[in-house]
Amino acid sequence: MNLGHVFSQSDAIGKAVAVLLLLMSVASWVVILYKAWMLRRASGDVARSISAFWQAPSLAEAASRISGFDKGQLVSPLVDATQHPAGGTLAAAGDRAQQLTRLLRDTLHAIMGRLQFGQVLLATVGAIAPFVGLLGTVWGIYHALTSIAGTNQISIDKVAGPVGEALIMTAAGLAVAIPAVLAYNWFGRTIARIEAELEGFARDLRELMVNH
Repeated sequence: MNLGHVFSQSDAIGKAVAVLLLLMSVASWVVILYKAWMLRRASGDVARSISAFWQAPSLAEAASRISGFDKGQLVSPLVDATQHPAGGTLAAAGDRAQQLTRLLRDTLHAIMGRLQFGQVLLATVGAIAPFVGLLGTVWGIYHALTSIAGTNQISIDKVAGPVGEALIMTAAGLAVAIPAVLAYNWFGRTIARIEAELEGFARDLRELMVNH
């Protein structure tokens, strides 16, 4: 009893469910591996960049220093956003504090959008994969019982095999969903910590630039 045998014995709907689970698994693992690498680098880059910024003697030197640490461009955009907007536009309206608040908020939202990449996919896979697997199991059992009934030779041993094979689809659905859920929760905590660091830096940067 294995997935290959179950797939070969399935009809079109059963095969479609199996292929869908495979695609969800591949997509989620691609996202998991990419985000694990990205967030690990981002955690170190943000800490080093912020530290380098505050240790610099001037704003120009600070911008130069963080460019060497901020490979993911998570801190540098916040510094760049503090430049004066073009005159004669609504972006330049209001006092300096209002301008900085608006510019830093918009930049921070853009940065968080990049950090949140793939979270929706992981949440979706974690939520629906078990039900897709259950659908495959229910359809497999129905398909197996229909085939057995057509032979007019129904016995427990003839039922147990096909039903057991159909239950593999439920296990496959859980195998796809569990890594996605665990990764989603782990990445969520990491992203929240990075977001808190960036928000704190943006707030301190705003106070610095208002009086600069």
